[in-house]
Amino acid sequence: MWRPRLLLPDARRRAGTHDSVDLLLVLAVDVSASISAEEARMQQRGYRAGLRHPLVLGAIASGPVGAIGVAAVAWAGLGFQKLVVPWRRIVGMRDAQAWGEALSTAWAPVPEEAAAEAFPNGSLTCISRAIDFSRDVLARAPWDAPRRVIDVSGDGPNNEGPPVEEARDRAVAEGTTINGLTIEGDPELARMFGAGARLADYYRDAVIGGPSAFVVVAEDIRAFGDAVRRKLILEIADGHGAEGRAL
Repeated sequence: MWRPRLLLPDARRRAGTHDSVDLLLVLAVDVSASISAEEARMQQRGYRAGLRHPLVLGAIASGPVGAIGVAAVAWAGLGFQKLVVPWRRIVGMRDAQAWGEALSTAWAPVPEEAAAEAFPNGSLTCISRAIDFSRDVLARAPWDAPRRVIDVSGDGPNNEGPPVEEARDRAVAEGTTINGLTIEGDPELARMFGAGARLADYYRDAVIGGPSAFVVVAEDIRAFGDAVRRKLILEIADGHGAEGRAL
């Protein structure tokens, strides 16, 4: 079983002397109408706490460079994708805290902006455009990295815009892995796929792809923080055998 190491001084020194990172990670977070204002805040808090968790920081330090690049994207329907936090290089706790503060500051107006963009037709869910937008964010990253990951979190299936499978395949063809974090319980899934349908199964079939791709499940929004932490550790540690599974 893989066990992340704690932050080591030599990892900090390695990271400070290279213009590179071990991983480029885009966190693509659902802010569509099915996500309430409180749920949006819980997502923001989950990512903020997850990135500065000791096990996550230990996973970062365990890499050859000892640093990752992280950007945050908010997405909703066909017309709303926004870069919330531009690329930041994370080496240790100080960087993780600064990233979290930037997310908190930038996040406040985002759900309202998504709702205003969708008015009066309601905010649907366009995962395909979220992936394509995240691909563009990756293309503009200021560092080189051997691994590129788009992490899509959401509570519903793609129900607007182009097929998500096409966007997934474009990203995978470029060498990018797409992982998923699903929040279960959206009734839209049962209407589309029948009683008992699980969003994690939909993500596994239609959304995730690439080397070591996986899905982490939050059974409800209250479990989101724990799910974020598990997901970040797995992503930074390159999956380690989790490919295709819902965790």
